[in-house]
Amino acid sequence: MHRLIKPLLYVPLLAGSLHATATASALPSYQQVRQDFRPSDTVVLDRNGELLQRVRTDTAVRRGQWTVLADISPALRQAMLLSEDKRFYEHSGVDWQAVSAAAWGNLWATRTRGASTITMQLAGLLDDDLRRRSGDGRSLQQKLGQAWAARELEAQWRKDQILEAYLNTVPFRGEIVGIDALSRSLFGKAPHGLDARESALAAALVRAPNARPALVAQRGCELLRTMQPGSRTDCLALEAFANASLPRRDWPASEGIAPHLTRRLAQQQPPDTGELRTSLRAPLQRFALSTLQRHLRELRGRNVEDGAVVVLDNASGEVLAWIGSSGDALSRASEVDGVLAQRQPGSTLKPFLYAQAVAQRRLTAASLLDDSSAQIGTAGGLYIPQNYDRHFKGLVSVRSALAASLNVPAVRTLVMVGPEAFARQLRASGIQLRENGDYYGYSLALGSSEVSLLQLTNAYRTLANGGRFSEAGNGLPRSAPPVFTQAIDAGASFIVGDILHDANARAPTFGLDSVLATRFWTAVKTGTSKDMRDNWAVGWSSRYTVGVWVGNASGAPMWDVSGSSGAAPVWAELMAYLHRREASRAPQAPAGLLQTRVSFGDGLEAAREEWFIAGTEQSRFAPDGDAQPRSGTPRISAPADGTIVALDPDIPPQRQRLVFEAEGGAAGQALQWRIDGRTAGQGARLPWLPWPGRHVVQLVDARQGNVLDELRLEVRGAGVAHSR
Repeated sequence: MHRLIKPLLYVPLLAGSLHATATASALPSYQQVRQDFRPSDTVVLDRNGELLQRVRTDTAVRRGQWTVLADISPALRQAMLLSEDKRFYEHSGVDWQAVSAAAWGNLWATRTRGASTITMQLAGLLDDDLRRRSGDGRSLQQKLGQAWAARELEAQWRKDQILEAYLNTVPFRGEIVGIDALSRSLFGKAPHGLDARESALAAALVRAPNARPALVAQRGCELLRTMQPGSRTDCLALEAFANASLPRRDWPASEGIAPHLTRRLAQQQPPDTGELRTSLRAPLQRFALSTLQRHLRELRGRNVEDGAVVVLDNASGEVLAWIGSSGDALSRASEVDGVLAQRQPGSTLKPFLYAQAVAQRRLTAASLLDDSSAQIGTAGGLYIPQNYDRHFKGLVSVRSALAASLNVPAVRTLVMVGPEAFARQLRASGIQLRENGDYYGYSLALGSSEVSLLQLTNAYRTLANGGRFSEAGNGLPRSAPPVFTQAIDAGASFIVGDILHDANARAPTFGLDSVLATRFWTAVKTGTSKDMRDNWAVGWSSRYTVGVWVGNASGAPMWDVSGSSGAAPVWAELMAYLHRREASRAPQAPAGLLQTRVSFGDGLEAAREEWFIAGTEQSRFAPDGDAQPRSGTPRISAPADGTIVALDPDIPPQRQRLVFEAEGGAAGQALQWRIDGRTAGQGARLPWLPWPGRHVVQLVDARQGNVLDELRLEVRGAGVAHSR
């Protein structure tokens, strides 16, 4: 009788389905469904495909990665077919036997399994017009459209594609959609590892996704008996397992070791596939994070809780490690990305200042600077710099001043170079200052501006590359080689690197057994900002540049944390890790440099071999009045390049003369001054009556006519009538 009534029942259904097809949308292909599938989480990988981070990007549902059928447990496939579509491999989209049974049950008011096949359910998942509405069953028109769409799917897709797409898109429980999300959330494993017990519960959830665990376990137990005929099934044990598993969420919203870079990249370049490959090295990232956290725990009693690390490849500029924070366990501001946060860099800007002075031939590595109390006049009053230890060393060489990080000599050097000229040098090196150099004034030599760890580390990478600047990577693998520009003189960069490598020159401040002294070639500089709010260690080897910041995201000062106890130990451990299996050799001196034996008057420093830019070499350096003659190329010592002179109309013009001064050169060398190309006077000193405008001042060898040095200045205010 069952077979006799089937045609009678479905003649009107088949006729109605022709009308339903007009409302059903065209179904996508299998390839389109896979292409359009989006996981709810972005999986962030390192350069070699190792997992770094998983971050939630879709809060509406929880979807995992698309899982091919071969990677889904056979037990799960069996359970799903027994539960939802026993004749899946026999029908062509509509199971007429199941439809007839359902119709007969409705006629006699008896319970039967639903008639929707897996193919029909998939059609409903793919087409919004056929989707079941919340709280309601499908309308007759939807059911007819579903049947028609299922036949179309079967005609265009293979059976394995249908089952695979269904298992990846079917809702299971709450927000969980697809077998990958279900397996990892409820059972803490990949889909290929599901056993018969877990598979039975998973299949039971499709029919009743929000049912109580006891009801899900009851349905799962029945299914398990069908899957394992003849075996003893312990339903009470299955219910206990369901009570433990169904509330579980073993897949956190975000987990991993690179949260800050992940969020940044996901905002800038959302991945199409739910997978994002970075330029990071996962083992290095893990080591950097654990090293930073361990060191901060050791500093716990000194009011310091935050830190950041960045590691760059010198050649490519790619980011190899990006640690934005010490993490939730240590920091109260773990969401702040310390790699990008703006902080005062302290003494870490000094290498760029000395490099500029050396490149301009104002100083050499052996030039003597006065480390004594200084009162420097500024527009805002007197600027009185102090050294870190509040003591002065007297006359010191540039090598000693930089390596020992003395403040007063650095400020005196900035007086020579000029704040705005130094600001231009920093910008060329990749440090984007918020204000111009005159805004910071002479305190710029001591790091009164604000910089990010990424910019500062990349600027040191510029020194590592012989003064050649290129943008740092953004955390993604580079698709093309970096474009370099010469930002700092190559010879000056080499000399500064040689100084920052010199453990002996560093010893007066840091000691001979300093943590900064590595067993292989490195150059490094530390820095501490005002009131010990920020501590830095930045340096490079032949292949890597490493930057470390330690402090408090809140800006609170640390307690007794110096350059050698704050960021430096983390920097040293990272460098040792990077070079545990590869050497770091000293760079070769570029063309235009030469090495000369130098000595110092009054026993100021021990004699040594010193590097010079050709034309600036000198064999002896001594205080003024020493019998040794001065040599080297003459330079303009005052005023500084970029000086702005404001004329006061209430002061007589003769009282506002600007004095040009030169220093260096052989005894008796004839010097000449030119202003805007016209001869203005001779000698090492020239008083000049300024007139408004921008001017170029040149120091010229009077005998040979070649320009020895030049500067630019601007005069503002009322003009004074006089002849030029």
